[in-house]
Amino acid sequence: MTTEPTSPFTADDGALVARFLGETLRIEPWGKDGLRVRARPGADVVEPHVSALISGAEANQKDGNSITLGPDKASISNGRITANMSVVTRYGAEIKREVVVEYVRSDTGEELLAETRSHFAGPKTRNFKGHVGGSFKLETTFKAYDDEFLHGLGQPQHGKANLKGVSTTLMQQNAHAVIPFVISSRGYGFLWNNPAVGKCEFASNLTRWSADATIGMDYWITAGDNDREILSAYHDVTGHSPVIPDWALGFWQCKLRYRTQEELLSVAHEYKRRGLPLSCIVIDFFHWTRQGDWKFDPAEWPDPKGMVKELRSIGVEVMVSVWPTVSVTSENYKEMNERGLLITTDRGVDAVVGLIDKDPFGPMYLTYYDAFSEEARDFHWETIKRNYIDNDIDHFWIDACEPEMRPAHPENVRTALGNGAEVMCAYPMLHEKRFREGLNEEGRDGVLLCRSAWAGSHAHGVILWSGDIWSNWEWFRAQIPAGLHSGMSGLGWWTTDIGGFYDGQGNRPEFRELLVRWFEFGVFSPICRLHGFRIPDELPVPGPGEDVTYGEDTVRLFIESGGSNEVWSFGDKVEAVLTKLLEVREALRPYLEECFAAFAKTGAPVMAPVFYHFENDVESREDAGRYMLGPDLLVAPVLDENVESMTVALPQGEKWVHVWTGDVFDGGGTADVKCPWGQCPVFIRQGANSKASAAFAALN
Repeated sequence: MTTEPTSPFTADDGALVARFLGETLRIEPWGKDGLRVRARPGADVVEPHVSALISGAEANQKDGNSITLGPDKASISNGRITANMSVVTRYGAEIKREVVVEYVRSDTGEELLAETRSHFAGPKTRNFKGHVGGSFKLETTFKAYDDEFLHGLGQPQHGKANLKGVSTTLMQQNAHAVIPFVISSRGYGFLWNNPAVGKCEFASNLTRWSADATIGMDYWITAGDNDREILSAYHDVTGHSPVIPDWALGFWQCKLRYRTQEELLSVAHEYKRRGLPLSCIVIDFFHWTRQGDWKFDPAEWPDPKGMVKELRSIGVEVMVSVWPTVSVTSENYKEMNERGLLITTDRGVDAVVGLIDKDPFGPMYLTYYDAFSEEARDFHWETIKRNYIDNDIDHFWIDACEPEMRPAHPENVRTALGNGAEVMCAYPMLHEKRFREGLNEEGRDGVLLCRSAWAGSHAHGVILWSGDIWSNWEWFRAQIPAGLHSGMSGLGWWTTDIGGFYDGQGNRPEFRELLVRWFEFGVFSPICRLHGFRIPDELPVPGPGEDVTYGEDTVRLFIESGGSNEVWSFGDKVEAVLTKLLEVREALRPYLEECFAAFAKTGAPVMAPVFYHFENDVESREDAGRYMLGPDLLVAPVLDENVESMTVALPQGEKWVHVWTGDVFDGGGTADVKCPWGQCPVFIRQGANSKASAAFAALN
């Protein structure tokens, strides 16, 4: 007598569940037109250590979805998206059977994305390999599509506009921010909801997401008719950004570093004396006593509260750099270490898990506070409140928050939530979240400038900046796609160091040209911030082909203060150009306020690829040289030296006005325009937003 096989598929509280050959796969509605997908060896799935999906996003979706069950097939639909599960036998062998998933449009059945094996004989589409301790190495593979374009995945530095063909490490690094959300030209968005260190490969033969160590697979997928709908759905399930304070849309002055309160105040007053707009001035690292003390050095910053009051009296906000590092010389180290509030290692010396660096007090060992511990986050914030908030500091530059470990061995890191390889990508988001919670508790409308971010960071009012990049044309060119991918990853508050961070010397003619072109880009960026570690003018200028040198004592120079980096620091000609550009930035602020408000409401990036607003402009999906600032301004930065004119492609369906001359061009063609210093090609839609038009009407 034979028994009919039992179907592996069941419905469970609105979710479709498959239990087959020792694996559980669960798919449930999550937000409008979205599905959350989890899998794990064993009898049930588990919640990840850290999730980017906000609780409640799954609510009220259970009644609107439909589930169908069969002996070897099943499906679940939620709005525009349907997941079809099926039991597949590979190569005619029982041992090669597995449940695979295909995602299609609910209305047409058109395939959006489908799981596949990398080889017909294995491994499985969801391949778990067990580690000692209960975690798994995971690889999940999907089909590749020749006509697909992919955008997002955080802030890369590879310079590619299209992620197709790109392999990316999923590990936070200086200048490389991992936000594991991508948007496909096929009409889906995909969030790898996993904080583990791993890899993402968009190859021509398959797409593969991997985690070095994880407790289970977890991702979210949504369908939409265009990129706008997909980004909006992503923000609905990960949280919406607050509205940015108006002052943050002005000009920020920053350098490595202002050493004293007196020096900082003198620079701010000099901006006002010259009649130059200044919204924010930034206090960089080593204003503190020891790393991990998280307080001002009173010898150089004797009256922080008085300083803030004086700056605000002239219309300037102040931001302070805070690192999550803790030195063994810190007054807090002993207590934090004994209470288990620090990141440690599984092997070797516990303290050596962060940078081995120098500060003014000689060599020291650093670690990081453990942002995966609620108790540690509270301790850190309470210290910040006592030493900064209570001195009226509201805005924080959250630097080195990847965290930047040297050497980078996350599998040797021990956190409150487990092994570092399982969770390290989420460190910056948890760190930022506690700052935002603390600011809200104190009723402060503070701004956070951060060097790294993860999925959901945007909901905590985070400005991502592109890290410690070099002052050359190659790195400058990479910043345009870096900012565009950030926006398509859901993080629209973005900026870069105008002029680059390393190796810029203000008296070198070639650097001055680069600075001007970068400043043009900065003025037409979401946030406009001048920063860098400038080589002092008194040091020798390198000859052709020679490396830049900072002199014999680079570390001392780096810690104490680099060269000057104010608008007037680069000669009269440059100062005149930058002064005019600051007028442009001020005129743009009402328009930018509307753009940032739209981002808070819908997730529309302030700086977006051309195709985001013109979806039929397929060629722009490969374009790393043009972008839209809001819905009405087309910007084409000058990305090479000695450029006097440029030919710019204009999107169809509009007439475009060259903002510097008033010349009108038809969309769908090109415009040949001159681009003297201070005038990179910028075009405005004819009949555009009144505030965008007014910005340039006031200047001409």
